[in-house]
Formats: sequence, structure tokens, C-alpha cells
Amino acid sequence: MVVAINNVSGFVEVDKDGNWFTEKKRKKEVIPNPVLEVSRIAANLQSYLEQRGATLPNGIVNGRVVLPNPNCKPSYTINLQPEVISSDQWEDLKADTKGGLSTWIKGAFHGNKSDIQDSLLQNLYSILSTSPMWDRLELRGDKNVLGEFMEFKGKHEDMPLLKKVKRSKVSRFVIQKSTLFGGFGRSRVQILYSPRDYRAEGTSSSEWKEISVKQYTEIHFQPLHSKKVRKFKLSSVASVTLSA
Repeated sequence: MVVAINNVSGFVEVDKDGNWFTEKKRKKEVIPNPVLEVSRIAANLQSYLEQRGATLPNGIVNGRVVLPNPNCKPSYTINLQPEVISSDQWEDLKADTKGGLSTWIKGAFHGNKSDIQDSLLQNLYSILSTSPMWDRLELRGDKNVLGEFMEFKGKHEDMPLLKKVKRSKVSRFVIQKSTLFGGFGRSRVQILYSPRDYRAEGTSSSEWKEISVKQYTEIHFQPLHSKKVRKFKLSSVASVTLSA
């Protein structure tokens, strides 16, 4: 099952194109159809699993959109969609887990253990445990690019600092806005980076480290399904998440 969490609040309606929208302070905020998106991801996942040799029962991979915010008031049309789980339903599901595994989770595969043979479960585990993970580059303006972070390109004097931000040591770095340094108006960019940490609680905010480099620094990133490496100016990037 593919689950998408949408923390939208307020009254949510559906427009003529099937997208969702809310109106806050007389401003319309459009949300691209979450059900369509999660269904697309589920279909891609099923296709990938089948390409890797898994023989899947019909309907085993499906998508759900969870609306956990109690202040979310979806329209009747949205509530009718079986893929959508409202905040009330979500609370019921959470209460159900207190006595053990939720019946919703148990039924996620539309069947019991006899429907899913141990051999298939082992095959799925093998496939998913060896699936590739991608880096994520987030541009300013909420646009994400999946692919592989290649390297930094910058001034020679900045490279020793940039070498600290490498995959084996860092899980994520965030680009701060440019600031002026010194009396000559030289603009530099701050990079906050999070040391890779495999503890369950993750990295605390106090463990983030910072370096400062010239604004002309570039990130070289190869997008998914592309043979070309793209160059992004550091000032256009919000953050980069690195796979292990």
C-alpha cells in the first residue's frame, strides 16, 4: 500500500478538473488531485515489482490519501472516494491499533495470509531491500528533482569546506540566503548540513553544522531518467537530501 499524508485544513472542494482546492483569506489554493497522484505512484510501484519478477495478485498494490488534520473539512465528493481516509476515520484507525495491529493495516493487501504466500512475501522483501534510493534536490518554489547528487563546483578556496559535505558523512544540507561579508560587499551563502545519524531519534537541531561559501558555487545533479548532469546555482536550491 502507498499512503500519502496531506495535512490540509479548512473546507476542501473539487474543481472541474478534479483537483482539490481550499480558499483562505479569499485566496484560492489548488491541490493537484492527491488521489490521482497516489494511484499513479501505486501503479508505478506495481509495475516496478513485476519487472523485478514478482507475480502480484490483482489489487495488491493500492493507494490511500490520509487527511489527519481535524480541521480539514472535505466535501461530500471527496469523502465518497474510497482512497480517502478522513480525520475521523484516521482517529478510529489509531484507536484500533491500541489492541494490536489495525484491521485496516491487516486488510491493506485485500486478503489474509492464504492470499499472499510466504514465497511472495519473501520475494517482495528481497526486491524492496535491494531497490535503489534516490537523492532529492528541492528548488526554491517547492519543485523537487529526484536523481543523484554528483558534486559541488566552486572557487578553489571553498573546496576544502565543501568536501565536508559528502554522502558518507551527511544526510541532508540546507541552503541559506546570501549575506554580505566584509567591507567589500562580498556575498556568501551559508550551507547547514546534518551529519548522517542512524539512531532512531535522528539528528537534533544542535548537531547541525555550517559552512560559508561564495555565491557562485554550483551543485551538479543528474536527474532521474536523464543522461545529462544539470548545474544548479546554489542560490536557487533550498535543500538536498542524500540517500545512504
